[in-house]
Amino acid sequence: MAYATVPARHHGSLGWTLPATLGVVYGFYAAFVQRAGGAVTGGQVVLGVVAGVAVAAVCMLLGRVQHALPRELRAAAYGTLTGCALGFLYSLSHASILKSTGMGIVFGGAALAASFFIFYTRET
Repeated sequence: MAYATVPARHHGSLGWTLPATLGVVYGFYAAFVQRAGGAVTGGQVVLGVVAGVAVAAVCMLLGRVQHALPRELRAAAYGTLTGCALGFLYSLSHASILKSTGMGIVFGGAALAASFFIFYTRET
């Protein structure tokens, strides 16, 4: 029995530069929000590095597997990533957990709707 071979996907430089850029910007912003105008501490630097690496890793993983997902699940994945990331940033400003969760749900829902619209109108 012969199996059909699937051609290897070539990921260009955008496949790693976009997640890396998002991770750096997210990490700097997380550290900036946590700093709240005071002096920079080691804990804030560690928070920024860990948050940036985590966001970059999840973005890179999602970028690698997004073509295997149906558009509904892909939109839900992007909405979840956006909601979690922005809810966490909002929680760094010493907001309550309920307010942070609400903001994450609002932004995640908006990202889900926008990404589903984009995927639905552009797929063949």
